[in-house]
Amino acid sequence: MIDRRTHLAALATFAAAVLAPRDLLALETTMDEEQPHYGLIGQMIAQPGQRAALAAILTEDTDAMPGNFAYLVGEDSVNPDALWIVELWADKDAHAASLQSPSVQAAIKKGRPLIAGFGARAEFRPIASPLR
Repeated sequence: MIDRRTHLAALATFAAAVLAPRDLLALETTMDEEQPHYGLIGQMIAQPGQRAALAAILTEDTDAMPGNFAYLVGEDSVNPDALWIVELWADKDAHAASLQSPSVQAAIKKGRPLIAGFGARAEFRPIASPLR
Protein backbone atom coordinates (compact mmCIF):
# COMPACT_ATOMS: atom_id res chain seq x y z
CA MET A 1 0.00 0.00 0.00
CA ILE A 2 1.31 3.48 -0.87
CA ASP A 3 1.75 5.92 2.04
CA ARG A 4 0.36 9.46 2.07
CA ARG A 5 3.71 11.22 1.45
CA THR A 6 4.56 9.00 -1.53
CA HIS A 7 1.07 9.53 -2.94
CA LEU A 8 1.36 13.33 -2.57
CA ALA A 9 4.84 13.32 -4.14
CA ALA A 10 3.51 11.36 -7.12
CA LEU A 11 0.56 13.74 -7.42
CA ALA A 12 2.90 16.75 -7.33
CA THR A 13 5.13 15.22 -10.02
CA PHE A 14 2.12 14.55 -12.21
CA ALA A 15 0.80 18.07 -11.60
CA ALA A 16 4.17 19.58 -12.52
CA ALA A 17 4.02 17.78 -15.84
CA VAL A 18 0.50 18.85 -16.81
CA LEU A 19 -0.37 22.05 -14.93
CA ALA A 20 0.63 25.61 -15.69
CA PRO A 21 3.05 27.11 -13.11
CA ARG A 22 0.32 29.23 -11.44
CA ASP A 23 -1.92 26.15 -11.11
CA LEU A 24 0.97 24.22 -9.56
CA LEU A 25 1.46 26.96 -6.96
CA ALA A 26 -2.23 26.71 -6.00
CA LEU A 27 -1.89 22.93 -5.64
CA GLU A 28 1.20 23.27 -3.41
CA THR A 29 -0.62 25.80 -1.23
CA THR A 30 -3.57 23.43 -0.84
CA MET A 31 -1.24 20.55 0.06
CA ASP A 32 0.50 22.68 2.72
CA GLU A 33 -2.87 23.61 4.24
CA GLU A 34 -3.86 19.97 4.74
CA GLN A 35 -2.07 19.84 8.08
CA PRO A 36 -2.69 22.13 11.07
CA HIS A 37 0.34 24.13 12.17
CA TYR A 38 -1.18 25.98 15.15
CA GLY A 39 -3.16 24.74 18.12
CA LEU A 40 -4.84 26.38 21.04
CA ILE A 41 -6.38 24.96 24.23
CA GLY A 42 -8.17 27.23 26.65
CA GLN A 43 -10.51 27.09 29.59
CA MET A 44 -13.46 29.46 29.79
CA ILE A 45 -15.48 29.91 32.96
CA ALA A 46 -19.18 30.69 32.54
CA GLN A 47 -21.30 32.68 34.94
CA PRO A 48 -22.84 30.25 37.49
CA GLY A 49 -25.39 28.02 35.79
CA GLN A 50 -24.69 29.43 32.30
CA ARG A 51 -22.26 26.83 30.95
CA ALA A 52 -24.75 25.18 28.55
CA ALA A 53 -25.91 28.55 27.19
CA LEU A 54 -22.31 29.68 26.66
CA ALA A 55 -21.39 26.38 24.98
CA ALA A 56 -24.34 26.76 22.61
CA ILE A 57 -23.13 30.24 21.58
CA LEU A 58 -19.54 29.07 21.15
CA THR A 59 -20.57 26.26 18.81
CA GLU A 60 -22.86 28.26 16.50
CA ASP A 61 -21.58 28.71 12.92
CA THR A 62 -18.20 27.08 13.57
CA ASP A 63 -18.20 25.11 10.33
CA ALA A 64 -17.39 28.14 8.16
CA MET A 65 -14.06 29.27 9.61
CA PRO A 66 -11.39 29.27 6.89
CA GLY A 67 -8.18 27.58 7.98
CA ASN A 68 -9.83 25.72 10.86
CA PHE A 69 -9.31 21.97 11.12
CA ALA A 70 -11.04 21.36 14.44
CA TYR A 71 -12.97 23.39 16.97
CA LEU A 72 -14.08 21.39 20.00
CA VAL A 73 -15.97 22.62 23.04
CA GLY A 74 -16.19 20.34 26.06
CA GLU A 75 -17.49 20.49 29.60
CA ASP A 76 -14.94 20.40 32.43
CA SER A 77 -15.48 17.24 34.49
CA VAL A 78 -14.82 18.96 37.84
CA ASN A 79 -15.97 22.57 37.56
CA PRO A 80 -19.69 22.76 36.62
CA ASP A 81 -19.20 26.23 35.10
CA ALA A 82 -16.05 25.58 33.06
CA LEU A 83 -15.60 24.75 29.39
CA TRP A 84 -12.49 23.67 27.49
CA ILE A 85 -11.99 24.83 23.92
CA VAL A 86 -9.54 22.97 21.67
CA GLU A 87 -8.71 24.46 18.27
CA LEU A 88 -6.52 23.31 15.36
CA TRP A 89 -5.70 25.89 12.68
CA ALA A 90 -3.70 26.05 9.47
CA ASP A 91 -1.56 28.69 11.21
CA LYS A 92 -1.71 31.47 13.80
CA ASP A 93 -2.77 34.01 11.16
CA ALA A 94 -5.84 31.93 10.24
CA HIS A 95 -6.85 31.91 13.90
CA ALA A 96 -6.35 35.68 14.17
CA ALA A 97 -8.38 36.25 11.00
CA SER A 98 -11.24 34.16 12.36
CA LEU A 99 -11.57 36.52 15.32
CA GLN A 100 -12.41 39.32 12.87
CA SER A 101 -15.14 37.43 11.00
CA PRO A 102 -18.71 38.72 11.44
CA SER A 103 -20.01 35.42 12.86
CA VAL A 104 -17.23 35.20 15.47
CA GLN A 105 -17.65 38.87 16.39
CA ALA A 106 -21.41 38.26 16.86
CA ALA A 107 -20.70 35.21 19.07
CA ILE A 108 -18.25 37.22 21.17
CA LYS A 109 -20.80 39.98 21.68
CA LYS A 110 -23.56 37.50 22.52
CA GLY A 111 -21.40 35.36 24.80
CA ARG A 112 -19.48 38.07 26.69
CA PRO A 113 -22.18 38.56 29.41
CA LEU A 114 -22.11 34.81 30.14
CA ILE A 115 -18.32 34.68 30.71
CA ALA A 116 -17.10 34.95 34.29
CA GLY A 117 -13.43 34.52 33.40
CA PHE A 118 -10.74 32.39 31.86
CA GLY A 119 -8.56 29.59 33.19
CA ALA A 120 -5.50 27.93 31.72
CA ARG A 121 -4.50 28.61 28.12
CA ALA A 122 -1.84 26.99 25.96
CA GLU A 123 -0.69 27.44 22.38
CA PHE A 124 1.04 24.54 20.66
CA ARG A 125 2.35 23.26 17.34
CA PRO A 126 0.56 20.06 16.33
CA ILE A 127 2.99 17.30 15.35
CA ALA A 128 0.56 14.43 14.92
CA SER A 129 -3.08 14.55 13.99
CA PRO A 130 -5.79 12.08 12.95
CA LEU A 131 -6.70 14.67 10.30
CA ARG A 132 -4.10 13.33 7.84
